[in-house]
Amino acid sequence: MNAALDRMPILVVEPHNRCNCRCVMCDIWKRTDAREISEAELARHIDDIVALGVQHVVFTGGEPLMHSDLFRLAAPLRARGMRITLLSTGLLLARDAARIVNSIDEAIVSLDGPREVHDAIRRVPGAFDRLAEGVGALQARAAEFPVSARCTVHARNAPHLRATVAAARSMGLRSSSFLAADLDSTAFDRPLTWPEARKAAIAPELSALEREIECLIAEYPADGFILEAPQKLRRIAAHFRACQGLESHAAPRCNAPWVSAVWESNGDVRPCFFHPPVGNTAHGTLAQIVNGPAAVAFRESLDVNENAICRRCVCSLFLEG
Repeated sequence: MNAALDRMPILVVEPHNRCNCRCVMCDIWKRTDAREISEAELARHIDDIVALGVQHVVFTGGEPLMHSDLFRLAAPLRARGMRITLLSTGLLLARDAARIVNSIDEAIVSLDGPREVHDAIRRVPGAFDRLAEGVGALQARAAEFPVSARCTVHARNAPHLRATVAAARSMGLRSSSFLAADLDSTAFDRPLTWPEARKAAIAPELSALEREIECLIAEYPADGFILEAPQKLRRIAAHFRACQGLESHAAPRCNAPWVSAVWESNGDVRPCFFHPPVGNTAHGTLAQIVNGPAAVAFRESLDVNENAICRRCVCSLFLEG
């Protein structure tokens, strides 16, 4: 793969850095300063975004809907033919439903389990019902607007994966997906990796997780509602076994640093969520950063299968071609 990027199909943007949940497996909610990417700042980079061939922009968080006007960020991107995905806690969907269906192409909401499990993990009373209300509000305005669920698997919800899928179906969501909780990196606003006691509290009991995954595979029809193939679901258990030293970590198939970048609200630009920044937009344009000396050197030296961060990664992004 080329170290210099002729095209970068995916740009992940953190419009706003704070969150409206207090999830047990995340530290983003502990931020005390509010930052956001302004409309003027996006405009400064829009020519670069077009020149890099970005086709898909993902608004991530924190909670993007906490931005002072997320839809003014979306407008120039959509006007240039880019697809916009919103990743959301779901708590503000009902408030913004009309603008979402007019400005966003799809939403992916965090669903941590059935009602009691979801609320306990989010530590927001009524979070499940507010999410369901928001999904209903979107569907009332545009019945075909795609809303999917994503579940981060850890100790609190590992025994409830089938119930999570059932909850997603009952809400009328289009699909459901799963990924393992990240225990080891400094991503997601961790200045340091978690202490062992925190890791142990988040890591699921392995036998229960493995049983639930096998039941999930056996009991749900191959209708595409669960996005992961069986081997990818089993990789979640393998990841936690490796975290306990029971097997070696194995990197997922991934080419994220060659097809995407993450632009954070403080200006940092990363090759993916987990690797350190390769530059900051305070000191250059987006194109200058993603094809600058630090980014090129990073891609030239990166062996995904051998890199320690990649080997412990809970995500994967692989685009063909």
